Parts: sequence; structure tokens; C-alpha cells
Amino acid sequence: MAEYPEQSAEEIAAQKAARSAAYRQSQTFTNLLIALAVSVAVVAVIFFAVPRGTPPERPPIDVAEVASRVSETYQRDVVVAEVPASWGVNVAEVQPGAPSVWQVVYTPDEISFLDLAQGFDADDTWASQQLGGAAPTGEITIDGVAWQRYEISRPEDHGNVSYALGTQAGADHVLLYGSASPETTAELAGLVADQVRALQEGAE
Repeated sequence: MAEYPEQSAEEIAAQKAARSAAYRQSQTFTNLLIALAVSVAVVAVIFFAVPRGTPPERPPIDVAEVASRVSETYQRDVVVAEVPASWGVNVAEVQPGAPSVWQVVYTPDEISFLDLAQGFDADDTWASQQLGGAAPTGEITIDGVAWQRYEISRPEDHGNVSYALGTQAGADHVLLYGSASPETTAELAGLVADQVRALQEGAE
């Protein structure tokens, strides 16, 4: 049998110290893995616990109510259309300026918009400015109201506005413009015809 030399107390102590150091190192690495796993688990819990639903829908705009307040504030009649229930409304407000403008932006469908703008103490020069300098291309009469017709050849250069109708209504100018079709724009013109005539007759 082979004989192994006896180890000294120093050698035995050194071996024990080496084994202890190796054990502590392995424990440190294990603890690091555990801590990393716990951190990942906490992040996952937070991520999946936070509600991810869609934001609440904006309450619908009551155009008639807003118009009533505007009329009282500015002491003048403002045009309000009773549009089909399928039409949406994105804006109903007065834009202060020279002139101030009562504005309602309708969305007749998912791809187009139609802006009803009433410029206070404005005329067709203001209307042309709203349309990027476009000039009328003709005239059309809808429910007894004569409108100047604007056909925009390059809508991409004019805020995607492709068609407009404008008419003088007493001291104010009413402009209907947007990316909606001429037929839809004419429909809105018919819906406000009575109010426009009233403004025209009131100025006579």
C-alpha cells in the first residue's frame, strides 16, 4: 500500500481555509442569482398588475349649450346646426382674434372633417384667408341661400381642405370647409340655411 505523508497542522488549516473560501464564493454567487430572480419577479408583478385599459372616452360636446354661452357673451346670434346623430364633434369654441370666429368642427365619417366657421364682422376676404388665399370658383344656391363655392386643387397645401362654401350673413361671414365631399358640405349648408337667412334679413 502506498503511504501518504502526514500533513502538518498548518497544511490542514490552509486546506480548510481554502474550502471555506470556495464555499463562501459559491454561496455569494447563488445569492446573486436568487436576488436577480426576485428582482425580475417583482418587475413582472408590477408590469402585469398595472391596469392597461384604453383611456376613458371624452364626453360628447353639447354644441347648442356652448353656442348659447357664446351668444350671451358676444351678444350676437351664432349659427348652430342640428347634424345627423352619426356625425361627431371635435371642437366647439370661439377663437379670439380679428375677427373672432365661432367654430365647430364636425366629423361626418371616420376619414373627413367639416368646419363650420362664423367670422364675426368678417367678409369674403377673411374667408379667402382661411382657405390659404383661394378664390371662389363659382356660386351655388342651397335652400334659398347663395353660397360662393371654393374648389381647392391642392388640398395637401391647405390643411387637407378640398372644398368650401361661404356666404355673407349680415355683419358676419359663414364658411363651411374641410375634407368632406361637396354633397356633405351642401347638406350642412342646408341645415343652417334658416339661420343664415335670418342673419341676412336682420341686416337689411
